[in-house]
Amino acid sequence: MPELNFTPPEPPASKLRAMLAKEMVVCPGVYDGFTARLALKAGFKVLYMTGAGTTMSRLGIADLGVATMNDMRDNAAMIAGIDPTVPVIADADTGYGGPVMVGRTTAAYINAGVAALHLEDQVQTKRCGHLSNKELVDPATFTSRIRAAAATRTQLQRDIVIIARTDSLASHGLPEALSRLKSAIAAGADVAFLEGVRSVAEEKEFCMEMRELGVPALYNCVPGGVSPVLSVSEAREVGYGVFITPTLALGAVYEAVGEAYRGLMEEGDVK
Repeated sequence: MPELNFTPPEPPASKLRAMLAKEMVVCPGVYDGFTARLALKAGFKVLYMTGAGTTMSRLGIADLGVATMNDMRDNAAMIAGIDPTVPVIADADTGYGGPVMVGRTTAAYINAGVAALHLEDQVQTKRCGHLSNKELVDPATFTSRIRAAAATRTQLQRDIVIIARTDSLASHGLPEALSRLKSAIAAGADVAFLEGVRSVAEEKEFCMEMRELGVPALYNCVPGGVSPVLSVSEAREVGYGVFITPTLALGAVYEAVGEAYRGLMEEGDVK
């Protein structure tokens, strides 16, 4: 029997960690195989699976806490499998339950080939991060979610980058939000995600605080949301280490496909 000589592919989490150590990582938001392939064709080296896009495309409804772990995991697995050499960061919402369920979610995402997942501090019946009236769990519950994910990673001896997201800024202020993130980092988080930043000044303070801890800060670019819209170069200058665009493809598809359908309905023309 001929000897097989090949080099095993680098684990996606390891590849992402190496990229984060060098420069800001830019991740277009994708939500299905079609948008993932378009992003890969454009040359992106990391993809971001948006929870809002996944919920809208798979379930046909808004991102209001109705997607299950299986909905999200299955979509993430499909996207990660298109090109296993390209790391995928995937939304994991609240982890879909208590610590045991968060551990199960983490294991499922690892087995799906996902490089990183983010876990947030909203209640189980969560809302999209740029909507109002979000309800939060207490800091200890949030930290327990991160700790459960980190423990699962250790138990399986398989890596995944853990991103801690807090939605507490709007209701509790910057000091509380930073405190929650620092506790999450101490519990095992690798990247910090402050949702709903309201000014460039807040962004700079957030990035500075995370830089002192040696942790990349994530910027969520949502045109029409509550945060200032920064370009890639502006976000890099502020000090971010990760740049995601969850709604970029959604907005483009909404406008283009909506216009095409209106043309067919109103004019009977597909030109």
